[in-house]
Amino acid sequence: MSSVAENEVRQLIERWIPAVRARDIPAITAPYADDILAFDAIKELQFKGKAAYQAHWQACMELCPGEMIFEMEQLQIHATPDLALAHWLNRCGPPIEEGGEDKSCYMRVTAGYKRIDGQWKVIHEHWSAPFDMETGAALFSLKP
Repeated sequence: MSSVAENEVRQLIERWIPAVRARDIPAITAPYADDILAFDAIKELQFKGKAAYQAHWQACMELCPGEMIFEMEQLQIHATPDLALAHWLNRCGPPIEEGGEDKSCYMRVTAGYKRIDGQWKVIHEHWSAPFDMETGAALFSLKP
């Protein structure tokens, strides 16, 4: 494992999180490789290519107007000098209003990175939520 590579990927992720909070689509998708393959928790089975995934991010942001919670927990990174894998739990949703109910949920995230032309790029991203096999319902109330 490479601690230098792990640190570089960690910095990339730490710059990416505020971009999502700011709903800055170009900054969100900047680290994605042109041929990214993404599995998101909503809408489609897979997204092939940066343009398709960028359009999906745009649609998601339009479905979730207003302020948002977008917090990473339990980040783990495993890296060699040219390949890295990161996984974390991500809490997302609307902020809790005073006296209101917490409507945020945790998603599982796994991302694969590759050094391309000297820069780390996301080559695969996977967001998911566990579900109940008996009912088919997503289990959005689970907490770490």
